[in-house]
Amino acid sequence: MGFGEHLRVTLFGESHGICVGALVEGLPSGLVVDEQAIQTALSRRRPGGSLASSRREPDRCEILSGTHEGRTTGWPVLLLIRNSDAQSSDYSFLPHHPRPGHADLPVMERTGGHADSRGGGSTSGRLTAGIVAAAALCGSLMDSWGWKVEAHTSSIGEITAKPLADCQPPDGADWERTRCRDPEAAVRMVSLVEELRQQSDSIGSSVEMRISSLPMGLGEPWYDGLEPALARALMAIPAARAVEFGRGVQAARMRGSEHNDAWQYTDAGPRPQGDGADGALGGFSTGAPLQLKVTFKPPSSIGREQVTLNLESGEQESLTIVGRHDPVIAPRAAAVVEATGILVVCDLALRGGWRP
Repeated sequence: MGFGEHLRVTLFGESHGICVGALVEGLPSGLVVDEQAIQTALSRRRPGGSLASSRREPDRCEILSGTHEGRTTGWPVLLLIRNSDAQSSDYSFLPHHPRPGHADLPVMERTGGHADSRGGGSTSGRLTAGIVAAAALCGSLMDSWGWKVEAHTSSIGEITAKPLADCQPPDGADWERTRCRDPEAAVRMVSLVEELRQQSDSIGSSVEMRISSLPMGLGEPWYDGLEPALARALMAIPAARAVEFGRGVQAARMRGSEHNDAWQYTDAGPRPQGDGADGALGGFSTGAPLQLKVTFKPPSSIGREQVTLNLESGEQESLTIVGRHDPVIAPRAAAVVEATGILVVCDLALRGGWRP
């Protein structure tokens, strides 16, 4: 339930348990702890929005250890977020009627039938609150280095937004609902998701992330390179199905003469030329912005009738899921993708000797 080497984040809790949270190890001592920044970050991820589950969680973060007088002590920081609005009766069909597309059945098999599957249990997206809170602790680290990580909803269904680099700072009600910085695309996204909600269905989506102002050479060789470390962490986000870097799958249709980025001198030193230049080569940052996209499947809990297996009778039968569920992942996942990017680059930086 954890990731990172120097900066280690371990998640705990269950969706319908007492709490969720994270244990953060490896933060340098003396970092300013901005509790309001933590709450602001959590508010971008929490349920209750018009395009999200109607579960109402205040997501107030309690810092139980590792800080003193507003700064980190160098000891592990324990972050706790209590659950207050779980409706476990919505999951009375479990464990004998596992949901299509969910981890219910594999997890029950893996644990010998002892898993808490209510609301997804320990595999639920609810646990990503700990990731977001942990990343918010790293704000002063990122500020000291001058690095920036930002993300937004890149697509919902067939509706695709402009790239982050071409969008203005976020603003307005449609931004709050979609977390998409392209206002025209955001309006269309709202209409699509509201239509699907009326149909008791869900839709796939994607999140774009841009990491800028990294120095050249951040990363570790091979499996701990910038892209591999990010890909491993991002693919652990519930419902993630693909991660693309730079030009992604489009590279399969390009020639080397098209894809290769020339080097040029800048005020910051040698850098790749071009707006879409690769932000990492060989696992190390190039100094160009690192651009990536995470694709999410449609949420599996939908109100439409589906077919599942009755584990008691061994027969297939219909299942209609009731309760409060997200019709689309990206608007809430944007905060999680952004937080994951922050944690990964901070871990690699501390491993590589960068200090605040």
